[in-house]
Amino acid sequence: MKVTMIGTGYVGLVTGTCFADFGLDVVCADIDAAKIALLEQGEVPFYEPGLAEKITQNVEAGRLAFTTDVGAAIRDADAVFIAVGTPARDDGGTDLSFIDAVAHEIGKNLNGYKVIATKSTVPPQTGARIQKILLEEAGAEAAFDVVSNPEFLREGSAVADFMRPDRIVIGAESERAVEVMKALYRPLYLIETPFIITSVASAEMIKYASNAFLAVKITFINEVANICERIGADVHVVSKSMGLDGRISPKFLHPGPGFGGSCFPKDVASLVSTAELNGYDFLVGQAALDANARQRQIMVDKIRAAADGLEGKRVAVLGLAFKPNTDDVRDSPAVDIIEGLLRGGAVVRAFDPAAMETARVVLGDRIEYAEDTYDAVADADVLVIATEWNQFRNLDLARLRDLMTRAVMVDLRNVYSPHRMHEQGFHYTSVGR
Repeated sequence: MKVTMIGTGYVGLVTGTCFADFGLDVVCADIDAAKIALLEQGEVPFYEPGLAEKITQNVEAGRLAFTTDVGAAIRDADAVFIAVGTPARDDGGTDLSFIDAVAHEIGKNLNGYKVIATKSTVPPQTGARIQKILLEEAGAEAAFDVVSNPEFLREGSAVADFMRPDRIVIGAESERAVEVMKALYRPLYLIETPFIITSVASAEMIKYASNAFLAVKITFINEVANICERIGADVHVVSKSMGLDGRISPKFLHPGPGFGGSCFPKDVASLVSTAELNGYDFLVGQAALDANARQRQIMVDKIRAAADGLEGKRVAVLGLAFKPNTDDVRDSPAVDIIEGLLRGGAVVRAFDPAAMETARVVLGDRIEYAEDTYDAVADADVLVIATEWNQFRNLDLARLRDLMTRAVMVDLRNVYSPHRMHEQGFHYTSVGR
């Protein structure tokens, strides 16, 4: 079976590569000629562990190719996946202009029955929107089915998530389309992956509801952490005890500076907007967005207090990506916190193992960029751990003390033990402890 993946961003490239690893013939198509040229040279435009190796293996095996000729790729495919960007609008809704453009292109190139599957995260009712565009372009007699097949890939572990997923969601209105989708994912039957077969609208909603729930859960434990600080409780003991309840589970109960990245903030805002357009106020979602924004300011205030003011202080920030094992700084708490530090008059010097270049695009020359962890800390008045990369978990504390003007650490990810840090002579601040 031949698969065309339109869009070679994070979702499209990971999905297309992993489908090729399943033994399918895959073409990843994109109108960005520079990106396609890069991929044809064996280079990946973003950091994702294990992806570059899989691309090389499948290109060499003849199962994976790249092209800018989107029309030809559509005509040659049995299944076409839409994996283009769906950025947030200023009003919190979702910009579907890229989805619309791809739908028009597919409609112009329909030359026989095809399954048109949406991988991009889109608000409910987008499937109907795509169907309408396809009919306008190809005519009422065109043979196709529109399917919603949301992704649940975590940046930093996307390849493993695709190969061993929690579930596969297929939203379709015809048995023929369901059978095509099942055939694409046949290798996952061998490991007994649960398949959810439902309507297009329900599949679209599953993605949004899942991300919104996780965002709310993160926000909840951050709110609990803030209360714990005020009453002298330890949020780690509280969250661990909560997580032992099977109805709650321990996942996503780790306090910190708030959720970020390209999914949670955008998807919660989009669900709030979708609800509003349909005459309903999604109060829990809006509260999560508001509390998440406040959490970042609370972190800035925490750093200000530890540093005895920000004006003229040198702040070392370890971590720029929104989470470890990625170079993605989109809506990163670390970047927002740095912006707050700069507004307070601080001088910021930062280091991240993977996200230095992507952060430079956002922050420019307003901060200093260190060569490594200890270079970032040299002559700092306060050290901030903003992203919990593994290499930040076992720092040489004696060396830190020698390099810094004052032994002050603000650990926004609760990497270290307060007792140990105090024993080592640090003025140590964390979240909820």
